[in-house]
Amino acid sequence: MATADAVDLVSFGSGGGGGGYTVVGFEVVPCSVDHDEAAIKDKKMYDEFSSEAAGGCDPSVVGMRVQANRPLAFSYEVAFLESTIEWPSRWDAYLEMGGAQVHWFSILNSIVVVAFLAAIVLVILLRTVRRDLAQYEDLGSEASPHADEMAGWKLVSGDAFREPGNPVLLCVMVGDGVRILGMGVVTILFAALGFMSPASRGALVTGMLCFYLVLGVAAGYTSVCLWKTVHGDSAGPGSWKSVAWRASFVFPGIGFAVFTALNCVLWYNGSTGAVPFALFVVVILLWFFVSVPLTLLGGLVASRARGLEYPIKTNKIARQVPEWQCSPWLLVAVAGTLPFGTLFIELFFIMSSLWLGRVYYVFGFLLVVLGLLVAVCAEVSVVLTYMGLCVEDWRWWWRSFFASGSVAAYILGYAVYYLVFDLHSLSGPVSAALYVGYSLLMALAVMLATGAVGLAASFWFVYYLFSTVKLD
Repeated sequence: MATADAVDLVSFGSGGGGGGYTVVGFEVVPCSVDHDEAAIKDKKMYDEFSSEAAGGCDPSVVGMRVQANRPLAFSYEVAFLESTIEWPSRWDAYLEMGGAQVHWFSILNSIVVVAFLAAIVLVILLRTVRRDLAQYEDLGSEASPHADEMAGWKLVSGDAFREPGNPVLLCVMVGDGVRILGMGVVTILFAALGFMSPASRGALVTGMLCFYLVLGVAAGYTSVCLWKTVHGDSAGPGSWKSVAWRASFVFPGIGFAVFTALNCVLWYNGSTGAVPFALFVVVILLWFFVSVPLTLLGGLVASRARGLEYPIKTNKIARQVPEWQCSPWLLVAVAGTLPFGTLFIELFFIMSSLWLGRVYYVFGFLLVVLGLLVAVCAEVSVVLTYMGLCVEDWRWWWRSFFASGSVAAYILGYAVYYLVFDLHSLSGPVSAALYVGYSLLMALAVMLATGAVGLAASFWFVYYLFSTVKLD
């Protein structure tokens, strides 16, 4: 029966009680019906006529063959059935979690990967590092039995915190990555708690946009803090402004450029999916009057905070880096397979929701997978950073960022695979342009978020490693 939440009521009978029913679901069955031409000859729109279609319709049976010069009559019949489903539960049929075993398999697979990498990191921290530190402290003279083992990461202590190449770009990318990661975590958390339901159209996208704007403070703060840490005392009092400005324009500018280009394509082709011009202006105003000021505010707060000091002073002359047996960037590319293995099953459901119109509502699983992804990215970056330091390569900044950020390349490759083998309904250059543009933007966002996690984990690992070393 009707409840207080209902908007429209379907009344039956002529009773004046004001009662009625609400539609809590519907099922559409297509049928091919051979109508009597004489019976429908004088019928007009919405006129009633008798038909045998409602008696039993088999969609696989063709009741009427199309012939030349023969008119076609399109009709519909409605049958109301009383149901025990209540109005607040009308979405349960669409929000029913499908493929629960697949989601559990994905999570268990990710847990195994996390445990394996955690064991490796534990061995590095509790066994290898402590053993190396003990040997390093026991080196009292050249005649020490461990003197010949004075190699590896112990020799690059004066170069481990040397300024990386393009430090401004690195700081800006890490700041944007923290912003995107924070937006994803908060959005998925609110969706898992039930605050963003598919019943409210656009609530998820609106929430993501709002959280992204507010987290501009985190982007500015992280970028300027990392900038002050990298430069130390050499950072000028006003240098934080350029870093904060770049943090407020780099990724938002790229995203807005892609969004504008794709929207212009839709405008040119007269598509109804194009964003109206008024909403387009609103997005620009939100960017310049909300996102940019909040990013600058975060940078201002970070500029007045005390920067983190390195535990070891950096040598004036950089140490020569020996040759690797294999390219370190090859290891970086391979490292992205482990984070991708954590999320690729959920990625299939997300892609199906975005491009095939399916409802995705298992945000609890997605929140767990996101946590596992962060753990895998951190562990992969730490292991690869330690491997580089062991071969006396102190250039770990960018490599730690891309060790976990390389998962974006695999996501982009999966997007191509999905386009070729699963997205058969996509047709025309406009649809292909939309798919490619948004896939590139999604891969860039994932690279920034995962790269920020990897760099943060590697930084604290290197800081811990060399803060425990006692230099004479």
